[in-house]
Amino acid sequence: MPKRLKPVGIQAPLVWDGPGLMAGVDEAGRGPLAGPVVAAAVILDDLQPIAGLADSKKLTARQRERLHELIWAKALCCSVAQASVQEIDSLNILQATLLAMQRAVAGLRLKPHKVLVDGNRLPRLDVLSEAIVGGDAKVAAISAASILAKVHRDRLCQQLHAAHPVYGFDVHKGYGTPTHLAALLTHGPSSEHRRSFAPVRQMLSAGLRQAQPKDACS
Repeated sequence: MPKRLKPVGIQAPLVWDGPGLMAGVDEAGRGPLAGPVVAAAVILDDLQPIAGLADSKKLTARQRERLHELIWAKALCCSVAQASVQEIDSLNILQATLLAMQRAVAGLRLKPHKVLVDGNRLPRLDVLSEAIVGGDAKVAAISAASILAKVHRDRLCQQLHAAHPVYGFDVHKGYGTPTHLAALLTHGPSSEHRRSFAPVRQMLSAGLRQAQPKDACS
C-alpha cells in the first residue's frame, strides 16, 4: 500500500507589490493648443527628503523653480520626455501623453520596481504600475514628477515665444486664452499649434493660413 503523503499547508499568496524602487510619473501640457506634451518620472531618495513637494499647480513659479533644482540634486534619478505636436495630432492627446510617460520611465537610470502614475490611465510598461487619481497631491514622487514636467514645459514655452512672439506663449503657455485665440485669428496657426485641437482645426477650416517664420517676427 503506498505511503500516504502528509497534507501540505496552504500556499501563501504571491506578493506582487514587494519592496523596491518606486517611481512617480506625471505630465504637463495636455490642455494647451500648442507645443509638446511633457512627462517626467522621478525616483526619490528616502535618505534625502525634499520638503515642500506638492501638486505643481498649487505652487508659485518661484516655488516650482526652487523645488525643480532640489529634485534634480536629491532624487536617486529623474527623467523628462515628451511627445511632439506631430505625435499629438497623429495619435491623439491621450495616446501621446501615455507615450511621453512611457519614454520618461524608460529614460530612468535605475529601473523601478513599481511605477505610480497620476490620473486614471496607465502607459504600457514592463514593470508593475498603478494609476492614482489626484496622485500629484498624495504621493511625493508624483508631486516631484509634476514639478519637473511643469517647469520643463514652461521653459519650452519661453523658447516658443522667442520663435513666435506674436502669440504670447510666455504668458498663456499655449492654453486657449482670449489673447491666444485673438492672435490665432489674426496670424493663423504656427507650426507648433496642434491641428487636431478644435480651435486650431476650426481656424484652418475657415481658411486661415499657417503663420510663416517671417510673420512670427513681424
